[in-house]
Amino acid sequence: MNIAFKPKDYKTDVKPVWCPGCGDFATLSALTRSLAYLKLPKENVAMISGIGCSSRLPAYIDSYGFHGVHGRALALAQGLKAARPDLTVIAAGGDGDGFSIGGNHFLHACRRNMDLTYIVMDNQVYGMTKGQPSPTTEPEWVSKMAPHGTRLRPFQPLAIALASGASYIARGFAGDPKTLTQLIVEGIQHRGFAFIEVLSPCPTYRPEHKQWKLSVQPWPHPATDDPVKAAGFIHGDDGLSTGLILQRDLPVWQPVVEVSANVEDIAEDFAL
Repeated sequence: MNIAFKPKDYKTDVKPVWCPGCGDFATLSALTRSLAYLKLPKENVAMISGIGCSSRLPAYIDSYGFHGVHGRALALAQGLKAARPDLTVIAAGGDGDGFSIGGNHFLHACRRNMDLTYIVMDNQVYGMTKGQPSPTTEPEWVSKMAPHGTRLRPFQPLAIALASGASYIARGFAGDPKTLTQLIVEGIQHRGFAFIEVLSPCPTYRPEHKQWKLSVQPWPHPATDDPVKAAGFIHGDDGLSTGLILQRDLPVWQPVVEVSANVEDIAEDFAL
């Protein structure tokens, strides 16, 4: 069996179509470095996504992959993990895909705590569809698509993940690929649902986020396994601190699957 241990060996020949300067490039690089560091055979990895700029990742990762429909990355990833618990399953997407149409799946994926990793590249905008506000956009942000802003409080991914029961919660920054790689490695190694929010600037529709590199800072507190402490950290933060926030040892849910090859028995179960 040919096992690749170099980041470039986990990349396909497909050239990413992201805009120059997009934070998703760095996330792709951190992900391939993580896979190489963990020495994961490509045939044992599955990359699952929904729809959006960041959801193109399965095309760029040389492993099994599935580019699904909008908001359903976690539904697909959990179904795969249930059927093939031996696989390393990684789901990826953006803030629109994951927290809007996919928000319900996000809540229950945290609650189930299946052993998979979810990476969300958060740029606070719908980049693929020309700049509409996303669930994490500030209420006063004005654009051609939202000339009066949304006037809605932004979705708080880390707080929602904590309240919903995720057992690994972290935030990374595309401009700090070394730390981001470490978080992804630890997230994959963690036994349970690992949620990693990645601050991933969109230079096309949110050019002001280029200033993130001047404001992002390491998380000022050591990681905790206490959800009460983690809640205080998250709600007291300005949204620009990065690092591991919470890691807990919680029961991992895996369905007990009983398969019957007897078609007559299956038909009888569904008979009216």
